[in-house]
Amino acid sequence: MIQTMSEPKKTKYNLHSPEARALIDEIVHGTFVKEGTMVAFPTCFPGASTPIPADESRITALDITPEGIIYGGTSGRASHLFVAMFHGVTGVVFDRGIVEGADHCAAVCCGKNGFAACVNGPEGGRVVGGHLQPLPFDLIQEWGFSRTPFRDYGKVQNEPMVHAVMTESRSTLVGMTTGHLFTLALDEGKLQVAGEVPGHGRIVAGSKNGVFGQDGPSHLWRYDPGSRQIQRRAVRLPDGAWEKTPLSWARDPRNGLAYTADADGHLFSFDEERGFQGPLGRTLLAPVGPSAVTHDGRLFGFCGAEMAKLFCYHPGLKQVTNLGVAVSVLERRRYGYVFGDAVTGRDGQIVFGENDDLGHLWLYFPRILSSQRGKPMDSGA
Repeated sequence: MIQTMSEPKKTKYNLHSPEARALIDEIVHGTFVKEGTMVAFPTCFPGASTPIPADESRITALDITPEGIIYGGTSGRASHLFVAMFHGVTGVVFDRGIVEGADHCAAVCCGKNGFAACVNGPEGGRVVGGHLQPLPFDLIQEWGFSRTPFRDYGKVQNEPMVHAVMTESRSTLVGMTTGHLFTLALDEGKLQVAGEVPGHGRIVAGSKNGVFGQDGPSHLWRYDPGSRQIQRRAVRLPDGAWEKTPLSWARDPRNGLAYTADADGHLFSFDEERGFQGPLGRTLLAPVGPSAVTHDGRLFGFCGAEMAKLFCYHPGLKQVTNLGVAVSVLERRRYGYVFGDAVTGRDGQIVFGENDDLGHLWLYFPRILSSQRGKPMDSGA
């Protein structure tokens, strides 16, 4: 006769208990954005024009003028440049047209009177540009736009474009190819090579007019626009996993403080005088993608490779919060998984460019904090 041990009696899980209901609610409602509001806006003038074709609409570059007008570029089967307006009586994304021979936009930069875009194609990279679009009077009662040909500023050593930023004066573009740093005086149209740098990741304008980019696995180079000198290995990167993922930056426009993250999702701040500080916290997923700083100092961005999640870093609380996967139920009912760039809007909203087929501009309106929830203004401390 074989004796068997009796199995312990299983306790029935009470699905109606407060703890169970809280867990179910977190699973059901906590997957998607649970703080603030996201609005997905198509790449068109809704009701009057058609969006950029789906396989040409991956938004990979954004910039914004001081007046709050957004410029962007797409990648895919072809590269388009567009202008977007969301304040006043507007609400439009206007396709400025296809850049002939280009299928990737690495950067868009807005100057005082015009904009420039760094694009790539089968025959290499080049810089093109055009004039800035004035703010229309009223896009409800009457409207009209015109397209003018893009200006071709030329190539740089026949190398692919990697990234570019504007100097503080918004008169000069500082750009990077796979092997060189170059400048473009926008009004004069003068393109000059500044020197050799390793073209890897994105570059950023510092808090004291310098421009910085990754110089190998452990340093940053620094470019001085005034003297036109490049200092190699100018700043040492803090301890972290820097060799696995290209650098991505977010800059606080109030004080020039820049944020970046290593390949493991550790966040750091960088100031030209104080250097690096951190790690400030760690995102739920890695790598950290496009991010931007709103007017009160909070950093919002996406982390994760294929199904990215929105996060917030609150410098006052020194806290990183997972906000969930992007979803829009206004204007367009849509999920968002992959994003290519981000800028801070005129009124503090964050605008993300969707790097996916049928890409949309995603406007994120952060939650307005109560006076008891810390002061985000203590950036980078």
